[in-house]
Amino acid sequence: MAAVAGAHGIRGEVRLKLFAESLASFAAHRTFDAGGRTLTLEAVREGPSGPIARFAEVVDRSAAEALRGAELTVPRAALPPLCEGEVYWVDLIGRAVVTPDGAPAGRVVAMANYGASDLLEVARPDGRTVLVPFTREAVPKLADPLVIDPVWLEV
Repeated sequence: MAAVAGAHGIRGEVRLKLFAESLASFAAHRTFDAGGRTLTLEAVREGPSGPIARFAEVVDRSAAEALRGAELTVPRAALPPLCEGEVYWVDLIGRAVVTPDGAPAGRVVAMANYGASDLLEVARPDGRTVLVPFTREAVPKLADPLVIDPVWLEV
């Protein structure tokens, strides 16, 4: 759902790097797992540099700084159902990649979004990696294995 980017102020608030669809979808959850530690959301708001959250268990700046880099997750059962053609990024990571004719083309090792669109990071069989836009043109079939147009697999 998010990662803790650092502390905000002296009262234990944290800055978030949001992975959820919106601040509202993040705020819909009350508890989060932070590497085996349960955190209870008390408040979240938009800040000048992104979302700022306050958790009941984080009472000062030192505790907030200790959370830097922690990923905030929720159980899969807490996520909303997907609509036709939608997929959670976590379901793509590790998936095999093939060309439309079925030739092995690699494996998805990560997902990213640098502002323009979602990107699949595909590790090719020869060890190189390529970034493939997660669009209908590049990924015409959401199947398992994932079918990708070979034009996008060239380095």
